[in-house]
Amino acid sequence: MHPRKRPRKNTSAMRMVGALVATFRVAAGLTQRQLGERVLLHEEMIASIEQGRRPLKLDLAALLDQLLDTKGALTTAVENMPEIDLIPAWAEEYMDLEREAIALSWFENQVLPGLLQTENYARAVFLSKVPAMSEDEINAQVAARLERQEILHRKEPPTISFIVAQAVLMDRLGGDQVRREALQRLRQCADLPGLTLQIMPVNLKRHAALDGPFTLLETPDHQHLGYTETQRGSQIISDPDEVSILAQRYAMLRTQALNAEESKGLLDRLLGEQ
Repeated sequence: MHPRKRPRKNTSAMRMVGALVATFRVAAGLTQRQLGERVLLHEEMIASIEQGRRPLKLDLAALLDQLLDTKGALTTAVENMPEIDLIPAWAEEYMDLEREAIALSWFENQVLPGLLQTENYARAVFLSKVPAMSEDEINAQVAARLERQEILHRKEPPTISFIVAQAVLMDRLGGDQVRREALQRLRQCADLPGLTLQIMPVNLKRHAALDGPFTLLETPDHQHLGYTETQRGSQIISDPDEVSILAQRYAMLRTQALNAEESKGLLDRLLGEQ
């Protein structure tokens, strides 16, 4: 039996709704930046919605209907968008926890953490999947990943620590330009309040997480959980003893990795080499 999946909006419909937003915005005489300022969103996010790369949420649709005097057209369009099923139940459970977490600690040694990926890097990740995914599936997965990143910019963002293996930064997933964009995004994120980025250097004599990547979360009611992924699924870890082991490993990783300032310096050097 296939796992239950979380419905995601069809990307063709997302492009249609985005085109409607652009049409109504232009008719109102507003630029993307001006509209973003009125709804308290970045200009980039307005552009992503209009291009069909990010879904238009129902509450924002209602606000835009009011602001742009669309007679409820955007709300109606969002409520009637066809859906495709892509997100498995095991991933949905984690994404719900991630969305509400007040603290996250994330070690990654294969790809960049999803919360730090650029759109093009995320697309390269999904293009690498075997068996291959359809264009609609890739577009929807990329939109879902970008949507998750909103927690980094909310009014009260969680406290987040990332440790990323240096080998991930050396890979050219998607090509040189995609890598450069990814490094630039990492450098920008490294300066975000409440976010710490550390790079795990190569050629270490000791490594506390040879078993692979994992994430630690703290919920709003201060429950501590762990999360790990495998080739075909994942595991939410709630047993206090097991979570404690992961926490001990993460604490050791932080001492083995470059500190935050050294990591920024490494990113600057990598960017300067290109």
